[in-house]
Amino acid sequence: MRALVAGATGFVGRELVPELIEDGVDVRCAVRSTARAGELSAGGCEVVEADLTEPGEIVAALAEVDIAYFLVHMMGRHEYADLERVGAAEFATAAVEAGVERVIYLGGLGEEAGSEHLRSRAAAAAALEALGPPVTNFRAGMIIGAGSQSFELLRGIAERLPALPAPGWLNNETQPIGIRDVVEYLADAPKVPESTGREIQIGGPEVLTHLDLVDELTRHLGRRPKLRVKLPGDLARPKTVAAGAAAVTEGSPAVAAEISMGLTERTVVEDPSGMALFDIEPEPLSVALERALEDEERLEEMADEAQ
Repeated sequence: MRALVAGATGFVGRELVPELIEDGVDVRCAVRSTARAGELSAGGCEVVEADLTEPGEIVAALAEVDIAYFLVHMMGRHEYADLERVGAAEFATAAVEAGVERVIYLGGLGEEAGSEHLRSRAAAAAALEALGPPVTNFRAGMIIGAGSQSFELLRGIAERLPALPAPGWLNNETQPIGIRDVVEYLADAPKVPESTGREIQIGGPEVLTHLDLVDELTRHLGRRPKLRVKLPGDLARPKTVAAGAAAVTEGSPAVAAEISMGLTERTVVEDPSGMALFDIEPEPLSVALERALEDEERLEEMADEAQ
């Protein structure tokens, strides 16, 4: 089987590609710039340069491909929601022309009313489904793993804020999932024909509030849970809290602010029937957090050695 991974230099794509190669899949990676793809080439996959916002650039990359993964996120770019929707439409149309059997997509859990980020994820999925081959539409909440913008935001809050703002909407429930489990679902999808043409909601075994999730990570960092502070009026608005959270992340502040707006929504698995198609038992949150912290430490050590 030959698979194309669009968005291969992103957080999920970097983890998925080695898993597919280990499974014996012939992997081709579509990236905006080959300058960031040296590790992918060294790992044994073909790398092609294609910008999804430019008409026709993805066509050649999809030639003779059986399965195509669309893992493209454009947060941080100007008018990213429009770019993602256009990119998804371009990808879907080219996939049909190339005879691709199936597209596998990773979007977000939760209603999208209060979050442009979640609205963009839903719009991309709709474009893929309307214009492309059959889609396996995975939907996940926060993905726990080193390099995840969501996890970097969570860690920044746990490490740097002296107290937690506690507006009512931060008590919305969420169902985080470890990156290893996400990759396993994505890699196994081609082996599960029943997953074709349907939505698959995925999450870890625990459901907890966003505030409790911060407390859980704080404990794993060896610190005491933070004092929770009720905010008056305007300070409790999602945009105000999002701006404060963005200021403490080591990742992109703009991306962090967009992700924070998604905290206004309940992001849990409402329909577990898709997960039941897979022989996967997601790991506990405590294990996913420990793995993420260990991987971050290892990456920091590698960066220090490279200097």
